[in-house]
Amino acid sequence: MRCVIARFPFELTRGGVLESMKGVKPEPATGESVIIGRRHYPAKQVGQVITRQDRRDFSAAEVLRAMARLGFTCRAVPKAAPAGMAGPVRHAAAMPGTPVTV
Repeated sequence: MRCVIARFPFELTRGGVLESMKGVKPEPATGESVIIGRRHYPAKQVGQVITRQDRRDFSAAEVLRAMARLGFTCRAVPKAAPAGMAGPVRHAAAMPGTPVTV
């Protein structure tokens, strides 16, 4: 499959990615990740290994898009809950300064 990462074209195959990542120890995945085999790799680590480019030259989204097209499972960063949803449940009719009984 032809894809473009960091403005450079690459011919990637699922088998080629599996072979490239064979023996590569995954770094701790704190952001976007790709599951290759039974391991979770950070997207930037996968991109660096398969393209041999510096991680600053491409985005994780470019790698995730290519890996998803090859059939790998990709995980995005979970979105944080909105600020109003994080606290305890409050009654809608309660006004500031009015005591609320639950």
